[in-house]
Amino acid sequence: MDSGYGDYSKAWESIIPAVARHTQVLVYDRAGLGKSEISQNPRTSKEMTDELKELLVQLEIKPPYILVGHSFGGVNMRLFATKHSADVTGLLLIDSTPEDYRERFLPTMPIEFQKEYNLQFTLEGTYEEFMESLKLVKESRRLLNMPLIVLSAGKKDHYSRTSQELWIEMQKELLDISVNNEFILAENSAHYIQKDDPEAVINAIKRLILHAIKL
Repeated sequence: MDSGYGDYSKAWESIIPAVARHTQVLVYDRAGLGKSEISQNPRTSKEMTDELKELLVQLEIKPPYILVGHSFGGVNMRLFATKHSADVTGLLLIDSTPEDYRERFLPTMPIEFQKEYNLQFTLEGTYEEFMESLKLVKESRRLLNMPLIVLSAGKKDHYSRTSQELWIEMQKELLDISVNNEFILAENSAHYIQKDDPEAVINAIKRLILHAIKL
């Protein structure tokens, strides 16, 4: 499980016990967050996925993996699934950042929202590194052959009706990265679906586990 920008393993506390009843769960803190040391490597998805791969090897956690990514963590998990598709048996994107967020979505939001968004990049990596990650996942995009579930928030904070509809539309477009896909709308949930509607996340993971068992 990979958390959103500037967030760490604590973000998953509400669902870990339930998921752990069905499978081994790995939550971790990216470099410089939580209990992890700062890394001198650039803070883009390329380095983050390389570091995750190294961690899995060191811990001797062998594939196949089910990847779960929230927000920016979804960008990382998309790239990991693309780079190591033979090791991945399922992908869950939880309100994941779309690759064209800056160009297509951000301009539709109020100016104050845009300013606050641009100023938030102080916890890990810069605004430029974050956008480089979106560019990287876009350029490396290819059609995957693995179960994909896209779980979208249906009641985002500070979103107008038009913005919410556009967000859901862009979330649905993420389905195109896999031939085997499913879209779920958490109608009353804001961005942190694992906190607002933990059962939705737990059930999605359980479906991916069942699919993996059947293989």
